[in-house]
Amino acid sequence: MGIHYDYKSTKSAKLMEKQAKREKKLAERKAKRLAKEGSSKEEVKKTSLDTSKPITLDFLTNPNNKE
Repeated sequence: MGIHYDYKSTKSAKLMEKQAKREKKLAERKAKRLAKEGSSKEEVKKTSLDTSKPITLDFLTNPNNKE
């Protein structure tokens, strides 16, 4: 009978520990995912072209073009 008494008295503490562990794990996954996506988004922005400017032959052939 002592085991049942112990289970009920520590049940809420164990549930809170499990929830804290679960939230910590989710936060780590989210941080990792954001760090991974952040670096890939920056690369995409660098390679995209401005759609408001027309593409000219000089733009395509000039390797030193900084636009």
